[in-house]
Amino acid sequence: MQNFIYCNPTQLVFGKGSIAKLGDLIDKKRKVMLLFGGGSVKKNGVYDQVKAALKNHNTVEFWGIEPNPKVETLRRATAQAKKYKIDFFLAVGGGSVLDGVKLVAAAARYDGDPWDIVLDGKAKDSLDYACVITISATGSEMNNGAVISCEKSGEKFAFFTSKYPIFSILDPETTYSIPLDQLANGLSDIFVHVLEQYMTTINQSRIMDRWAEGILQTLIEIAPKVLNNKCDYAIRSDYMLSASLALNGMIAMGVTQDWATHMIGHELTAFTDIAHGATLAVIYPALLRAQKEQKRDKILQYADRVLHISGESEEIVIEKAIAATESFFRSLGLKTRLFEYGVDENTIDKIVDRFLERKSVFGDNNNIDAPIVKKILLSCK
Repeated sequence: MQNFIYCNPTQLVFGKGSIAKLGDLIDKKRKVMLLFGGGSVKKNGVYDQVKAALKNHNTVEFWGIEPNPKVETLRRATAQAKKYKIDFFLAVGGGSVLDGVKLVAAAARYDGDPWDIVLDGKAKDSLDYACVITISATGSEMNNGAVISCEKSGEKFAFFTSKYPIFSILDPETTYSIPLDQLANGLSDIFVHVLEQYMTTINQSRIMDRWAEGILQTLIEIAPKVLNNKCDYAIRSDYMLSASLALNGMIAMGVTQDWATHMIGHELTAFTDIAHGATLAVIYPALLRAQKEQKRDKILQYADRVLHISGESEEIVIEKAIAATESFFRSLGLKTRLFEYGVDENTIDKIVDRFLERKSVFGDNNNIDAPIVKKILLSCK
């Protein structure tokens, strides 16, 4: 196991009725900006709960943070925050809203353009922020990372803030009204978050492997019930916690990580607007096939411990494990081929050109470069 320092200061407030605790969690002296997405929180009652809990607080609202939050929108939110001298931000919605808030909270302490922070990769300062999560997928509620898009340049990058959420409220009942396609994309995102940290090299940490395998097994078990029984509180509880635990740094302690699938997926989303979780379902099986020799031992471990595939030659087990992974994404109702989204070779070439221009290399061994990216994308065409 490698050396590491782990600290996650986010207070997780979990369970039915937790939104009512907002009034005690935020000091009444704070000037609070509430940030929302497209309005679903008004339909499912979350907005009314938030407003009731903060009835004695000084609040202003900002609406319209979109999926794959755009810096163009967040510039407007930042200007409003500066105008009203906001000193606390509350994201109400899914991971995209929270990602947007992470940039606004940082940009409110910055004199330049918010996009500069994204391009730099890390914010030097930030105001306090927290969230009420209603769509579980990104794990943004327990980490300091965010992914922001720029509509003008057609780019999408991750960056890190200087602060974690002060607190995150997770009430499983708020997920009951999530559309099936968003649930499927969320399950895909959570599953690949775990695999990006797990599917590297064997024998780094027994405990990290077992924690990751436990989350993967849980997701495989609950996925059909998440999609078919929207009012099962116990199932939705496991779903929400899986998202948080998949990307709060816990299963990454002291082990190598990959993240190439996410980097390719970001470019695919930037060029096509395919939902993030959907891009991962296409790319991840193809990446495994392209790197099956490098990841051979870990795929075999995954096949045995998570998928319960064994008893045949290693080559057959590996192929069955990759096929089973693709089948899992299919079982969510997701597509696993680019042609199913109408993506042609011209788009593939544009993505590859970006990797070439930036001289980007990704993967746990830093050997996924532009030619490998092209191989991966062509193989799932």
